[in-house]
Amino acid sequence: QVQLVESGGGLVQAGGSLRLSCVASGRAFSINAIGWYRQAPGKQRELVAGGSSGGRTNYADSVEGRFTILRDYAKNTVYLQMDSLKPEDTAAYYCKAVDFRSFHYWGQGTQVTVSS
Repeated sequence: QVQLVESGGGLVQAGGSLRLSCVASGRAFSINAIGWYRQAPGKQRELVAGGSSGGRTNYADSVEGRFTILRDYAKNTVYLQMDSLKPEDTAAYYCKAVDFRSFHYWGQGTQVTVSS
C-alpha cells in the first residue's frame, strides 16, 4: 500500500505562484510513476503533470511552460510548482501514484483557488 498526502493549496491572485507537495509513505519505494491531476466543479478530472521513474515528464497543454513537476526521491515527495496562475487553474488538485504492479493510489486532494 502507498499513502499520499497533498498540501500547499490555497487562495492566490492571478499571476501568482503556489507550490504543492505530495508526500508518499508506506511502500513508497514501489512507486513507478507519480503525477498531479485536477478537477474543477462540473468537469472531469484531468492530468496536469506526470513524472516517471526514468525522469520523463509530461504536461497538459494548458499548463506547459507555467507548471513544473519535481520529484525528490530522498524525501519521497513530489512537488508541483505553479507559476503565472490563471483563474481557470482553480480546481482541487490530486496526487496519483502508480506502483510497479500497476496499482493506482490517490491522495485526498488540495484546493487551489485563483482570483482574478
